[in-house]
Amino acid sequence: PYRFELKISKDYPEAVRFLKQGVTQVSSLGDVTFAEANLAYQAVPILKPLNRDGTPFYRSAIIVRSDSPLNSIKELRGKSMAFGSPHSTSGNLIPRYMLWDKGVHIQDLKRWENLQHHDAVAKSILKGQFDAGAVKDVVAQKYKSHGLRILAWSAPIPAVPLVVRTDTPPDVVKALTVALMKLDRANPDHQKMMQTWDDEFRYGFAPATKNDYQGIFRMIKNIPLGCGIGCHK
Repeated sequence: PYRFELKISKDYPEAVRFLKQGVTQVSSLGDVTFAEANLAYQAVPILKPLNRDGTPFYRSAIIVRSDSPLNSIKELRGKSMAFGSPHSTSGNLIPRYMLWDKGVHIQDLKRWENLQHHDAVAKSILKGQFDAGAVKDVVAQKYKSHGLRILAWSAPIPAVPLVVRTDTPPDVVKALTVALMKLDRANPDHQKMMQTWDDEFRYGFAPATKNDYQGIFRMIKNIPLGCGIGCHK
């Protein structure tokens, strides 16, 4: 019963501002960006997209060029690395955690830089501007045929949530939830409708709650020197 207009933000902070200011009532936010929005003004997750396997998870990938001699995360000491936006889960938070988990601290890198988008990270690796980079799984797969190799995968990450403002009318939330939960990728009509959608959203949705993202909240707080909310407010 509602008509929706798509509004594209230029970056993660703008998406959060749109939601906070009421410019948008519903938003697709990354896990870290959702954590920011939840802590700042109690934004609520309602749905999370399914992947091609039918589960509500995705992964972060550390990538190198196909001809790179690097074969493990530990070998990144003394090398250069491109990360995604400081607000990105799979492009920044998770890969830094992956490095830290293997004993590689950010200061152990020869140099590093946060780029604006996942595609920019992939292209910078292909051009030889960095030895390695971090992107979400769909981008890693997209550029494999162009000459990229996946050095390491993260553990599964809760899929990026669709969130609403706390004052979004319940009828709107219900209508949106019911409509998206009805999507069935096994239904030929639904497949046809979703075939032009972004890879992250064409396989259907599952319910989401704040508890699904507790691991993200812990990670943001736990990583030494902070690489989540603590260092990019």
